[in-house]
Amino acid sequence: MYLVTVLGNLLIILVVSSDPHLHTPVYFFLSNLSLADIGFISTTVPNMIVNIQTHNDVISYVGCLTQMSFFAIFVCMDYMLLTVMAYDRFVAICHPLHYLVIMNPRLCGFLVLVSFLLSLLDFQWHNLMILKITSFKNMEISCFFCEPSQLLNLSCSDTYSNIIVKYILIVIYGLFPIAGIFFSY
Repeated sequence: MYLVTVLGNLLIILVVSSDPHLHTPVYFFLSNLSLADIGFISTTVPNMIVNIQTHNDVISYVGCLTQMSFFAIFVCMDYMLLTVMAYDRFVAICHPLHYLVIMNPRLCGFLVLVSFLLSLLDFQWHNLMILKITSFKNMEISCFFCEPSQLLNLSCSDTYSNIIVKYILIVIYGLFPIAGIFFSY
């Protein structure tokens, strides 16, 4: 399934980049979404496959932080690109005659760049939240997938402020994209 997902997304990127008729904003965003999906699936599945083959489900703290960082970047990038694609669809339906003027290549590149920068900001918040807890430096975690809530549950220190930050991030990076998608309909 991993290979099917990666090859399918690579095929989308290849088709969009090779056919000049598909050089439109919709397909530009679709190819960026495919690239984000490849990164998204590649952060956890290869580690899971290695763990299944070696019968070892332990990940180091540094490996966990790295996996969590890339996962946060690509998941947030997915949400942001889906929101941008909803805006693109909104412009195509509500302003069809001005579509190419509004969704020019410069704006499309800017929207993808903003999506990526917001994803980096989200990843920085997650890392700062976890790096504030210093009791994990030489610890191995028994799982193939790391997420901030899992590490917060392992902490012996007070994590109340981290939980508040986590809920704020959920509101900002979860509800705003969903609201943008719903309002585009």
